[in-house]
Amino acid sequence: MSLGENLQFLRKRENITQEQLAEMLEVSRQSVSKWESDTTFPEMDKLLQISGFFHCTLDDLIKKDLSSQYVEDKAHYDDFQNRNSKRITIGVCLILSGLTLMILLTAIFPKVNQIEYLASMLFFILIAIAVAIFIISGLQSDHFAQKNPFIENFYSEEEKEKFHQKYTILITTGVILIFIALICMMGLEAVLPSDLGKNASIETDELLGALFLFFITISVTLFVYAGTQNSKYNIKRYNLMHDPNSITYKNDKKTGLVCGCLMMIATIIFLICGFLGNMWWSAAVIYSVFGIACGISSNIINRNNNEEQK
Repeated sequence: MSLGENLQFLRKRENITQEQLAEMLEVSRQSVSKWESDTTFPEMDKLLQISGFFHCTLDDLIKKDLSSQYVEDKAHYDDFQNRNSKRITIGVCLILSGLTLMILLTAIFPKVNQIEYLASMLFFILIAIAVAIFIISGLQSDHFAQKNPFIENFYSEEEKEKFHQKYTILITTGVILIFIALICMMGLEAVLPSDLGKNASIETDELLGALFLFFITISVTLFVYAGTQNSKYNIKRYNLMHDPNSITYKNDKKTGLVCGCLMMIATIIFLICGFLGNMWWSAAVIYSVFGIACGISSNIINRNNNEEQK
């Protein structure tokens, strides 16, 4: 395959026009058209720009048939997983944002009548929206998997490497934000007078808690988005998860059942503590405990599963 054919294939694969490519390379559209028809040949600096933009080597661009190295995403798996990743991330962000807002409102307006109930209502409204998003995401994922139980691995090594760099930045940023939150908490506690909460109209302890949760919300949102995007590239696991004969498929069914039961128990305990003991705030930690239990259960169930390494 010629340079022109490779360039045309790469451009169409990225869904960009000749005009857009010409603008990025700072040349005329006619120049791109001549390159693709093999009428003229790009200068070396433009060849380097092209190979860098399309994440391929100069040798592959000039000499090889790049179309044979790529598998077409016929099921639009990438688009679907990107939308699903955003939905899950938004759902988690809504839940943590609701908790942050609930604590913030009670801290800023402690003397307002029924503020705890109003803040709780806002929290549960956001939870309801998040649950609706999760349900939609789950149903659409099941429907997509039924239509496409097997996906051919179409991601190139360059695409995976490019995402890995982005993944590293997202995770690192999330971890740094957690440390920033801890530093801010310790710094403000050291600076603010210990009796400020008694004399001010603002609950400082809850205000600090809301500030801490604000940073945690951003961190967890980054972690969830990075994690869901990272799993997108593991097509082998996707195929195993939807193969009824695989160990991964069976283990995922067990994990879903166990975690579903654990979270149902956590919800029952939370509601009992809330309605009978008015312990809405302290009882919220139950979800963290049972969430950790879910993670431990998943690791135990999958401890001897080596299918993905084969």
